[in-house]
Amino acid sequence: MILADKIAMLRKKAGGSQEELSEKLGVSRQAVSKWESAQSVPDLNKILLLSRTFGVSTDYLLRDECEEPEGEAEPEVLDDQGEKLLSVSLGEANAFLALERMLAPKTAFGVFLCILSPVPLLLLTGAQEMHWIRMSEGQASGFGVALLLVLVAGGVFLFVTGDMQREPYEGFRRESLDTAYGVEGLTREKREAFRGARNRGLAAGVLLCILSAIPVLLAEVLPGAGRNAMLDCAGVSLLPLLVGIGVFEIVFVSGVWESFQVLLEEGAFSRADKRSSRRYGGIYWSLVTALYLLVSFLTGAWQSTWVVWPVAGVLWAVVCQLLRLREAGKGG
Repeated sequence: MILADKIAMLRKKAGGSQEELSEKLGVSRQAVSKWESAQSVPDLNKILLLSRTFGVSTDYLLRDECEEPEGEAEPEVLDDQGEKLLSVSLGEANAFLALERMLAPKTAFGVFLCILSPVPLLLLTGAQEMHWIRMSEGQASGFGVALLLVLVAGGVFLFVTGDMQREPYEGFRRESLDTAYGVEGLTREKREAFRGARNRGLAAGVLLCILSAIPVLLAEVLPGAGRNAMLDCAGVSLLPLLVGIGVFEIVFVSGVWESFQVLLEEGAFSRADKRSSRRYGGIYWSLVTALYLLVSFLTGAWQSTWVVWPVAGVLWAVVCQLLRLREAGKGG
């Protein structure tokens, strides 16, 4: 097989077009067309780029009698900081995107269950006060708490099983990636196809979270407000239900969108942010955990000290931004 046939075969095997290959190599589409039709031959620099792009040796490309290697160890690829890159093939990228698309609604439903968990307790205590059920106050509270724990356990189960299924691709979020030819084009194409659904989901989710306060307000102004415990409980119960549905939409579309960012190394998954997380993330979150436990044990206010975690998450985003600016300053 001659060089022209090998270039065409490798390009088609990767699922890319001549235009995509030309952009990756920094040449015109006509140049790639001429290589594949044996009208011209790429220079040595382009041969090296082709070798790296397709993950084959230069010997395989240049020697007509050299067949495609099987099981050949891929050369180690380093980034501009001298750190090893994690290779991602087109098949691995497709499998990762498919898995995240499948797990996104499960994760979103787990969050929904956790948000919804107080509703049975509110409804049971309200029904007991109105004497609609034959239970003592303690029994109503006990059953309500039991149902709360069941819903939370269901949510946690979905989180844990989802994380177990993600284990083969754990490095995608943590390590800098060396994606095979065709992965970037495929990912960008799928992201653009999903953009409309993502925007609609975010808009609907935010709208539902805002509107969730309406049932509580209505419960205050309707006739019997303040005297009808069931009316008050219904208003308060509808709030987490609407918030849960809204957050489900947000988490679902954000989870799918995040999978595109992982492969494209954009947003929170840029190489700079991954590097910062590897270097400082362990220390930062260990200190946050220690602070959370210390404050909780000293105050005994476990019901409110959870606020440490969202605050720490926001501060971590600020820390990452400062580290990114420092790296940019060094590069300049």
